[in-house]
Amino acid sequence: MSQPSTPAGWEVVIGLEIHAQLATRSKIFSGSATAYGAAPNSQANLVDLGYPGVLPVLNREAVRMAVKFGLATGSTVARRSVFARKNYFYPDLPKGYQISQYELPIVATGKLDILLDDGSIKTIGITRAHLEEDAGKSTHEGLGASSGIDLNRAGTPLLEIVSEPDLRGAKEAVAYLKKVHTLVRYLEICDGNMQEGSFRCDANVSVRRFGAEKYGTRCEIKNVNSFRYVEKAINYEVARQIDVLEGGGTIVQETRLYDAAKDETRSMRSKEEANDYRYFPDPDLLPVELDESFIEAVRATLPELPDEKADRFCEAYGLSRYDALVLSSSRDLADYYEAVVAASGGAPAAKLAANWVMGDFSGALNRDNAEVSTARVSSDGLAGLLARIQDDTISGKIAKEVFEAMWAEGATADAVIEAKGLKQITDTGAIEAAIDAVMAANPKQLEEYRSGKDRLFGFFVGQAMKATQGKANPGQLNDLLKRKLAP
Repeated sequence: MSQPSTPAGWEVVIGLEIHAQLATRSKIFSGSATAYGAAPNSQANLVDLGYPGVLPVLNREAVRMAVKFGLATGSTVARRSVFARKNYFYPDLPKGYQISQYELPIVATGKLDILLDDGSIKTIGITRAHLEEDAGKSTHEGLGASSGIDLNRAGTPLLEIVSEPDLRGAKEAVAYLKKVHTLVRYLEICDGNMQEGSFRCDANVSVRRFGAEKYGTRCEIKNVNSFRYVEKAINYEVARQIDVLEGGGTIVQETRLYDAAKDETRSMRSKEEANDYRYFPDPDLLPVELDESFIEAVRATLPELPDEKADRFCEAYGLSRYDALVLSSSRDLADYYEAVVAASGGAPAAKLAANWVMGDFSGALNRDNAEVSTARVSSDGLAGLLARIQDDTISGKIAKEVFEAMWAEGATADAVIEAKGLKQITDTGAIEAAIDAVMAANPKQLEEYRSGKDRLFGFFVGQAMKATQGKANPGQLNDLLKRKLAP
């Protein structure tokens, strides 16, 4: 979906609150499992259920993952952070409060660079990233007029990543969201599965007249869990707010939900302020004190980050910045690409490998909704196909047919080429014979071409390719045609 232009005179201001479910095996304050898809309420113990007298115990791994994110974004990692109780009533919140962080979060003041459509780089500030527990889930399907409460998710560790209001449109918001999504998967602190709700965001949206210093009244769009819906929800909300203001109305600060079926946002409840939650330090949890040895041990586990990998791809393989960013957008895809390059002889094959990994390979993954790890063509298999293109055994066009057969059958390129008789014709005599036959069969077109109608050259290429069943080497065919068709 293309982003509609904002009406003249208005500026959009957006900040995102991203909730990344941390990839721990147990919950943040209890030993309950965090596996997705378990039977309702089968992964909730007395701590998760909020029974009196039970005490939370902080998951060390959740702390490590939060620190890892802070270091990767150049943020300030707090040596001392505090958990607070965020008080509100909701049916799927057993304790009547959520354990979160407020005044002293574990991560503060970082930044991320995003690539804009015009090729420029924009830096987006990260206000904070804090640890908190997730709530449970209300369910309604198959229960008639009743609602069910599933507390499997209650207590699941979340890292809430809050941006500065630096985003100026839906496309910028999506670019930032994708950048954070890529980063948390690189760091292996979140699986990023938006369908399962382990990566979702709230969008704070407001508009103001250009030149105004004061921000407009914001509305928060809650729990949007796809890139496409984030863009559509923001665009709708921007248009709604401008329409209200231009009609002489005022924006009410509130929480809104996005209805994908109707492509609209609608009011959910009035927006709470911090004082509505009556935050206070949780008396059952000590402050988190981090020493330098812990932080440095986490720093030692940082992988090559996406921007660093993209820079290296440009330098080592001569790729364009765009290609490098696409290939580094997923750690698995980047690893696959480098394995193809290595198996194809290194840097000389890098551009060809990039075209195939970004093109046919990624297309097949998307078509089959598959992951790189389950791809039906291995990196060695794709390298084998590229080798046959490079040695002129097959043309690039025939290679696409070979790839599809490899994907469908799990066979090697050589096996497919042999079985289907797809080996390229490089014999000059055979190609010349085909050209002679085409010229003899089309005397009128030959006369017109020789009288100056150069556009007919494509006609002769097509006819000659047809005569050779698409197997003629394109370079040789073009050279021979030019020579033979000349007056």
